[in-house]
Amino acid sequence: MTIKLSQCFIAVDDHDKALAFYRDVLGMEVRNDVGFEGMRWVTVGSPEQPDVEIVLEPPLANPNASPADKQAMAELLAKGMLRGVIFSTDDCDATFERIRAAGGEVLQEPSDQPYGVRDCAFRDPAGNMLRFNQPRSTR
Repeated sequence: MTIKLSQCFIAVDDHDKALAFYRDVLGMEVRNDVGFEGMRWVTVGSPEQPDVEIVLEPPLANPNASPADKQAMAELLAKGMLRGVIFSTDDCDATFERIRAAGGEVLQEPSDQPYGVRDCAFRDPAGNMLRFNQPRSTR
């Protein structure tokens, strides 16, 4: 039996701003862009991982969610309280410089971590924290 990750979800409040970041800054390819009942889902992925996708979705993409729950999720997203993802890179410092030069909001400059990686962190345009790590053995 094989179990592999195929998709993960990141909440965004503005798909066009998210696309500019994920596609133009991070180099993700757009694999799908779907609208349905007033909502939009954009699927992106790394060209190096054709079988793994990130779905950029509204903060609460559940048509049965109450207005209060949707508002609560939007507020948590605005505060940067929702979890993002961790990307791996073969050059943490070069990745950091590329994202910073493109205007990415820096949360942490590259640093060696005691758990065996060199990593840095940014916020995407919606406020999600994204980490980029490089195993120290490949440096």
